[in-house]
Amino acid sequence: MTNQRRKFSDEEKVRILRLHLLDKQPISDVCDKFGLNPNLFYRWQKQFFENGAAAFNQAENGRKDSHAKKLERQNVQLKAKLAGWV
Repeated sequence: MTNQRRKFSDEEKVRILRLHLLDKQPISDVCDKFGLNPNLFYRWQKQFFENGAAAFNQAENGRKDSHAKKLERQNVQLKAKLAGWV
């Protein structure tokens, strides 16, 4: 029997944390349900709270990214027009 590590996505980790934090399910029940060691759950919870500010910065970064993409498209169009003049 091989013991392969399971890999949880970030979304799965948040979903699991929500069961305890919002739905008020005991950590022991959540860990039993997903086969987790409680130490792992607490590590995820610590990471979640330490990196929580990044969730609020994401919206700002998203606007910058879409703006940068728009500028890039405009530059490509401008170069194409200039190439047509040559």
